[in-house]
Amino acid sequence: MKVIPILMVDDDPLDQLLTKEAFEAAKVLNPLYFVDNGVELMRYLRRQPPYDDVEAYPWPGLILLDLNMPKMDGRECLKEIRADSSLCHLPVIVMTTSNREEEVFRSYDMGANSYITKPVDFEQLVAQVRVFSSYWCSIVELPDGET
Repeated sequence: MKVIPILMVDDDPLDQLLTKEAFEAAKVLNPLYFVDNGVELMRYLRRQPPYDDVEAYPWPGLILLDLNMPKMDGRECLKEIRADSSLCHLPVIVMTTSNREEEVFRSYDMGANSYITKPVDFEQLVAQVRVFSSYWCSIVELPDGET
């Protein structure tokens, strides 16, 4: 299994905590980093302070992106990432509470690599994290590092 940094973009501290605990319960070794909104995500990806410290904020191998956030939502982030030639190769997995069909279609149309609906049950989240980790960190070939 490849150990790649995963960056989660979610404004809900409880979702961040539950995801962190699910990664630990699933024994996923990939380091998990968090930013609270799309503005912070873009600052992170563009290495703007405080995210210019590459030791503290390593380049993500995957992005877990919530759709509904303040300041800059996930749809705007996805559009901006896909329009930037230095970022467009990054795998972006939409991970949100919405399972509305139009959101799924729209996310894929905008360039999402995957769409995951967050389960409400913690044990289901742990099981989902195990499958996610197995697929994205063991099976899939991902781009290596910054360009």
